[in-house]
Amino acid sequence: MRFLLTSHGSTGDIFPVIRLGRALVEAGHDVRFATVNLFKKDVESAGLKFIKLPPDWDQSGFSEAMRELTKSGNSVDLLKMIYSEANPFLDEIIEILRRELVTADAFVSNYIFGNLCRLARQLEVPCAVTTFAHNAIPSYSKSPISLPRALKIPHFIKKPFNKYLWKIADFYLCWNLNQVIGETLIKNEIGEMESYLINPADRILVTVSPALFKPKKLWNENFSFTGYLRWQAPEDSEKQSAIEQFCQGEKVPVLTFGSVTFENTRKIMRRFLKNWPNDKKIVIQSGWAQLGIERSNSYIFSIDRISHDQLFKFASVVIHHGGAGTTASVLHSGVPHIVIPHFGDQKFFAREVRRLGVGISLRLSRWPEELPRAVRIVERSKKRLKKARRIADTLESENGSQEAVKELERLVIESNEI
Repeated sequence: MRFLLTSHGSTGDIFPVIRLGRALVEAGHDVRFATVNLFKKDVESAGLKFIKLPPDWDQSGFSEAMRELTKSGNSVDLLKMIYSEANPFLDEIIEILRRELVTADAFVSNYIFGNLCRLARQLEVPCAVTTFAHNAIPSYSKSPISLPRALKIPHFIKKPFNKYLWKIADFYLCWNLNQVIGETLIKNEIGEMESYLINPADRILVTVSPALFKPKKLWNENFSFTGYLRWQAPEDSEKQSAIEQFCQGEKVPVLTFGSVTFENTRKIMRRFLKNWPNDKKIVIQSGWAQLGIERSNSYIFSIDRISHDQLFKFASVVIHHGGAGTTASVLHSGVPHIVIPHFGDQKFFAREVRRLGVGISLRLSRWPEELPRAVRIVERSKKRLKKARRIADTLESENGSQEAVKELERLVIESNEI
């Protein structure tokens, strides 16, 4: 089978789809991955055929865009900002995908740009979307909005009430996004977006742990909780030796904000350095924000790009932003979390970490001052560590990439039978 994959965004949006593509290749399929040039090396190193999409930004360009996204007020504003950034390049993206779809047996997009599946449907190519944010998955058991605690919905009307709210949320979201890219979609003969949440594609792959997050009843049979799709950069022996030399056999806190960028980085890190204990070791991953320490300190070790799995082996606790990919990596590592959410669904993942009992969260505005005490609390918590290890054991038994491949193969077979 010939699969065309596409994904847009930061590392956390691209790497899961690389893992999916690699699993498809290992199953004997032909795979092309259409994305930006920044990730070309990662795509090709996984054995996938790379299709270049705009924009042709370097790392600094994507970091600047990410910095703007952190200013979004809510999820709808965030999506509108993402689509505004993409709109100048959407004509070319559609042209490239339309050309590649002619020789595809199936099309897979990430959930953020699930509207591209309308292009596949026009060409009668079966399509799927992948999503790692299960809070955006319609459910009869929960509302798409936070309702007042005092508002008690009787059990017998809860299901139809939530169904109605999800349909309203889907309509509202499409209306907002069509204000941004509707004209471009019409110009390219795709038509305005009609469903973002409920029916974005023929199959919706929810790439999180079914054991931890799958609801009792799915919206319909098109939604499938497969398990995580995780792709890691190759381990680096030199960095491994350097961290081992620093840690000296001791588990230490690890701080990483992944692909998140923000303003006043130096001032924030000065506040961190002012409050961090002089005799407490910590590893800081620079990430897209280029976190750094202005004065050398033998108890602080800075490192740049390194796989989560390799880095988190040294962690007593991982301090992170609550991104979907990083949260998944920490859950797999069996290490407790301290989450400092910045924007978007990161607050949701912070709540999930607390719900699972494997960590705590801090306010973004005060984290440099509050972090030392939070680390002491989490490192002393045997209960959180025990739960984190138990969850890691659960995740070890799941195979998200294998389940996703089965779903996509089934999708193609069923489409050919129609």
